[in-house]
Amino acid sequence: MPSFNSLMGANPAHDSQHHFETSWLFRPTILAAIRALLSLYAFTTIFFIFGWNGTHDNAQSSRRSFSYFTHLSYWGVAFYFLFAALHTFLYARTGRSVLLDKWPRSLRALHSLLYSTATVFPFLVMIVYWALLYDGTWFPETFSAWTNISQHLLQAVFALFEIIFPATPTPPLLHIPFLIFILLLYLSLAYLTHATQGFYSYSFLNPGEDGEHSARVAGYAFGILAAVLVIFAVVWVLVWGRERLVGKGRVKWAEKDERRGGRGGVGDVEGGPVMEERK
Repeated sequence: MPSFNSLMGANPAHDSQHHFETSWLFRPTILAAIRALLSLYAFTTIFFIFGWNGTHDNAQSSRRSFSYFTHLSYWGVAFYFLFAALHTFLYARTGRSVLLDKWPRSLRALHSLLYSTATVFPFLVMIVYWALLYDGTWFPETFSAWTNISQHLLQAVFALFEIIFPATPTPPLLHIPFLIFILLLYLSLAYLTHATQGFYSYSFLNPGEDGEHSARVAGYAFGILAAVLVIFAVVWVLVWGRERLVGKGRVKWAEKDERRGGRGGVGDVEGGPVMEERK
């Protein structure tokens, strides 16, 4: 019987394949640099917004941002790319999964789950915002246009990068109940925010004073649940298609990867390096 951690994407048989630290197109150093750049952009966006709000008498928006799924998802994307860049950089330097080999296997499983959140939730944010919340009028201020594009569109672009270019395997189906559980936690946060601060983070969560809109709220909730399931399925199919297209185990190893003879280059999971990449 596979262990729980294996079912969550931390199969010991895959440790030597460095799925989360390699790419079929980029060398590990390049992949690490791109991931670090995306993380830097996300964090810069977050803290620039905080600074802008603080200097424009709008500090309340920064405090309230932690009640919005969009902002929480963006934080998650920023931290995912930070951790992914760190793991990839260390692998590029040493040829080993330095931290993941030392940490408990449960953290490997959590990193796999973090990958799923970073490739599923950004598309949910994009769909909900542009389909339900955007009023059709373009933003009159450059700052508003930039922040909304960065948070409601670019994080989906970042997610698409992680789907297409790294050598990550298809996300485990066991991630689905955890994604749903995270959504339920957010729903609890949204109503806790209303109880403690007096506002709804999203208008479609407002059931009305006498509950007259409860059916509508339930409809939105089940619609978002269905959207997450569909997005997860699409992500799974895209990753599966990428594996079929470029070769499931065909990646560019680190130069110091001893399990590939320390040669780097292009390899497959069964036979080690099959050819050296041209310098």
